[in-house]
Amino acid sequence: MAERPYIVGNWKMNGTRAMLPEARAIDRASQRVMKVEVALAPPYTLIHAVHREVEQIGVGAQDCHPGEDGAHTGDISANMVADAGAKFVILGHSERRQDHGEDSALLSAKLDAALNAGIRAILCCGETLTTRESGNAEAFVLGQLREILPDIDNAADSVTVAYEPIWAIGTGRTAETGDIEAMHGSIRRLLNDTYGEETGSQIRILYGGSVKPDNARDILELENVDGALVGGASLTAESFLGIVLAAAGDNAD
Repeated sequence: MAERPYIVGNWKMNGTRAMLPEARAIDRASQRVMKVEVALAPPYTLIHAVHREVEQIGVGAQDCHPGEDGAHTGDISANMVADAGAKFVILGHSERRQDHGEDSALLSAKLDAALNAGIRAILCCGETLTTRESGNAEAFVLGQLREILPDIDNAADSVTVAYEPIWAIGTGRTAETGDIEAMHGSIRRLLNDTYGEETGSQIRILYGGSVKPDNARDILELENVDGALVGGASLTAESFLGIVLAAAGDNAD
């Protein structure tokens, strides 16, 4: 199991420079909660600005292009986000899969690009409500991961997995704790089978899907839940720090 919980805020397509005070507030408070690793993934336009404003928290990107450079108008490479200050990139979020038709082959190429650029990857997986109700959620999610997990020796240093049931993202619905624990257990077994127990046990598995201060503690106390990928609740320091404190057991170091 990972040593510290990992709480990552995904700002999605939200934020201008007017939100930099929120990032600063999150950073200052995180300096007093050293038992939790905290990070933010702002939009591309704010990566460098947030990176310059903060001292403690990690800064990442929400996506990257699989190529290093070239005629790809509007796209941003992994090397570019790394140059802007990103230390990680979120890949395979359901909104990217749905809105942009991203498949496993493309995500594998993006993952290779990220690792080659020297940044970590948060690999997202998750099922629709129809898949959940059909009883095929576990097979679907594990299939997603099998298709994109990298064949590398240092996976624990390079990869984090984020399980986000699609039907719980931004809907206010949260999966039942028993379902979360069962899925995270299945993902852990896959990681152990893929990389060996020593490495597999060190890869952090985050939960995402309407995580808020009032439900974070119950979720984060579950076995094999090593942190959270937080959407809307990460847009203000007050709500995001409530989740950070829940991860710390409400006690700052």
